[in-house]
Amino acid sequence: MKTIQTIILDHVVYKKQILKLAKADVTKTYRGSAFGWAWAIIKPVVTIFVFWFAFSYGLRGGKPVDGYPYFLWLIAGFIPWFYMSEMITGGAACIRANSHMVTKMKFPISVIPTFTSISKLTIHIILLAIVIVIFMLFGYAPDIYYLQIPLYMLMMVLWFTIWALFAGLLSAISRDFLNLVRAFSTAIFWMSGIIYNVNNIDVHWIRVILNYNPVTIIANGYRHIFIDKTWFFEDLMGMRCYFIVLLVMIVLACWAYKKLYKEIADVM
Repeated sequence: MKTIQTIILDHVVYKKQILKLAKADVTKTYRGSAFGWAWAIIKPVVTIFVFWFAFSYGLRGGKPVDGYPYFLWLIAGFIPWFYMSEMITGGAACIRANSHMVTKMKFPISVIPTFTSISKLTIHIILLAIVIVIFMLFGYAPDIYYLQIPLYMLMMVLWFTIWALFAGLLSAISRDFLNLVRAFSTAIFWMSGIIYNVNNIDVHWIRVILNYNPVTIIANGYRHIFIDKTWFFEDLMGMRCYFIVLLVMIVLACWAYKKLYKEIADVM
């Protein structure tokens, strides 16, 4: 409990610096390139186009999903993946990437994952706005279910920010852990409900395990908004799975912070 209080207090004291550092992190990411911020849009667009082409014309034959064109079903769950994938690997590397804040100045380690997460969220919001426009162009106007967007966005940011604290601490101590995370990032994509519906898997125990994957939970949540047109309380299993994995991640992050934060500066 004391560890959680310390982390919260750090965020209260440094709340202004968090926003400034998040803005600086976004600027640093695209500095020096001719297209600048445009790369934040170009990369996701190209990725979505490749998967849409492969599964619409190559592997799936362009079959609609739940009455929606496969392209719309795909981007509904794909958009949060760009944030989540950045936080899986970038979150794990965030403390190492900002090692100067730990070794050369007195700056709370717990705040580093937060401004990293906010900087990635900025791009996510831009992409989300583009997705809404695409749905409108296809004739699907925003409706009352869009009110759930802040909820699922908050769920996503909360879990992956806590993950970044846990993974960032371990990666700062051991490069092997960071390399392990990077090695598994592709596997996480294919074992999540990004390009397929995990509820269609016939093997029950595999389906249950995948439903505890936070990537799957968030992707399903976004599809509840854009495709299924259901409320969050109608997916009690998904919400239960989310809070279980959130609690586990909070415990792991607090354990890692308590054990490692004093050693980070010396190790790095």
